Amino acid sequence: MNFQFYKYQGTGNDFIIIDNRDLKFDRSNTTAVKHLCDRHFGIGADGLMLLQNKTGYDFEMVYYNSDGNESSMCGNGGRCIIEFARSLGIVKDKAFFIATDGEHEAIVKPGYISLKMNDVTSIECNTDHFFLNTGSPHYVAFVNDIAAYNVFAKGKEIRNNERFKAKGTNVNFIEKQDESLFVRTYERGVEDETFSCGTGVTAAAIVASIENVSTTQNYCNIRTLGGNLKVNFKRMPDNTFTDIWLEGPATFVFKGEVSV
Repeated sequence: MNFQFYKYQGTGNDFIIIDNRDLKFDRSNTTAVKHLCDRHFGIGADGLMLLQNKTGYDFEMVYYNSDGNESSMCGNGGRCIIEFARSLGIVKDKAFFIATDGEHEAIVKPGYISLKMNDVTSIECNTDHFFLNTGSPHYVAFVNDIAAYNVFAKGKEIRNNERFKAKGTNVNFIEKQDESLFVRTYERGVEDETFSCGTGVTAAAIVASIENVSTTQNYCNIRTLGGNLKVNFKRMPDNTFTDIWLEGPATFVFKGEVSV
């Protein structure tokens, strides 16, 4: 069966999106998803998303990592599927949708999306790293000379250690640089460093606030390999975080037709 697909990217984190409101794409076909995401034999992407109807919402976001498995929330993917929904006329200046981690709202401008993330109420603070869930699990550690840091090797080691090897975790390395926080991420399911990770930069901004190295009191400017993002938040006296917004570009790349 032939499907029309759309390619989007958010700060270099790239996605295949399929309008599946007719439910013709079998969401259990993980083999097809993995093939489509393959950069040599398929279209190529960090992940694939299905936009589907859901009563009470503008749409449902179904997200897969490039390994073909349905996965947890993706912040950059969320912004991209909102921009896709805007292009279809499903949403205009606001969006309200559901993903695997629950409900999300967004403020929509052409090509620039502000996505509300879930509150963060539990942060594990360790001697050399932090661990928290921002819709997906994230290990966060400060490093020096991040530009030269071997993110692939160290990220792979942590992702596959005894604690995380069963379910996996995303691994983020961060460094304060002038008025921004430089974040590099090894993503589970992609099993490589990606140009950007939305839930990862959200986790990094929260950790930076906990350590009092955030770029400002209520928001953090983020730099990734693929571009710049911004995370707004409210830090509560008990070090929980609410009203968290991930802001950044969401860009259409191309569309085509593929046989599945």
